[in-house]
Amino acid sequence: MKIAVPLAGGKVAAHFGHCEAFALVDADVDGKTIRTTEVQDAPPHEPGLLPRWLAEQGAELIIAGGMGGRAQGLFAQQGIEVLTGAPADTAEAVVTAYLNGTLATGDNICNH
Repeated sequence: MKIAVPLAGGKVAAHFGHCEAFALVDADVDGKTIRTTEVQDAPPHEPGLLPRWLAEQGAELIIAGGMGGRAQGLFAQQGIEVLTGAPADTAEAVVTAYLNGTLATGDNICNH
């Protein structure tokens, strides 16, 4: 499974649309392990671009701090699941917690 994590300052971005980069994590869900992590700079901000771009990268899940409803709808159209309310931690930490079923999520802080 490919999991995308928006980053700001090397940690999960609080506001999805303001991220600097994405960690693209290739995870073995059955083995509950991370195979590889690749960090790519976010493409220039353009409405509707990120859902297409992340779909092209093979993302099946996005773990974010916060994301607006319109963006969540665009990801749903691409068949990408969205999990919001993740803590400001490293991509590896939140993905590992997700794989282990222990990812504690809070409120989606980006309700616009």
